[in-house]
Amino acid sequence: MKKVNIANKNKDMTSQNFDPRKGIGILGGTFDPIHLGHTQSAQAVANELGLSKVLLIPAHIPPHKVSAELVPHASAEQRAAMVEIACQKSELFICDHRELKRSGHSYTVDTLKELKQQYPKQPLFFIIGMDSLHTFTTWHQYQEILSLCNVVVNTRPNFSIEQLNDETKTLLRNCQTTDINQLKSSDSGKIFCANECLFDISSTHIRQRLAQKQSCNKHLLPSISEFIHKNKLYR
Repeated sequence: MKKVNIANKNKDMTSQNFDPRKGIGILGGTFDPIHLGHTQSAQAVANELGLSKVLLIPAHIPPHKVSAELVPHASAEQRAAMVEIACQKSELFICDHRELKRSGHSYTVDTLKELKQQYPKQPLFFIIGMDSLHTFTTWHQYQEILSLCNVVVNTRPNFSIEQLNDETKTLLRNCQTTDINQLKSSDSGKIFCANECLFDISSTHIRQRLAQKQSCNKHLLPSISEFIHKNKLYR
């Protein structure tokens, strides 16, 4: 498969606002399209943990999206362009293209290995949603993922541990911490449930609304909406 040739035109870690001692937040996803649920929840995690940078990493071929209805609707270039737009006016976010430049499936463990080599002295905080926590123990080499980073879960209102499967409950018993100081002093291996995020919207729902020509102004940055309209996406 031909690699996607995308140049990173956005910011890097040389920003004066970046404090490496605070660690790096990481939010991966298809971003099809990126919406305020992504950015506002990541911003909330950064505020809670005191992070100065969060990498937004668009996936090339997400390994969990194999059926025809779940593959990306926009091209890799278009999805990356929308993430770049979301980063333009933010001091927090950086668009990282490494998975788009990699052929084949985008495995989280490979990305984290690369980031750990690139930033060996900086703790990595991998941000996931509740839906991902439910399936985390099925991920490719999930134990090694935890050896490379701490996992921060964006929780939802009325979340109960009892909703999780037994394997995930065991994982939480072994790895979860509720002490933010313990989390930040750990280089890897911890799972932390962040404060509840009330912004509950999905890219699937947004695509459905756009296909029906309904407004998504409450869920998308105006510049993202303009890009979608200009490129006639999700119709």
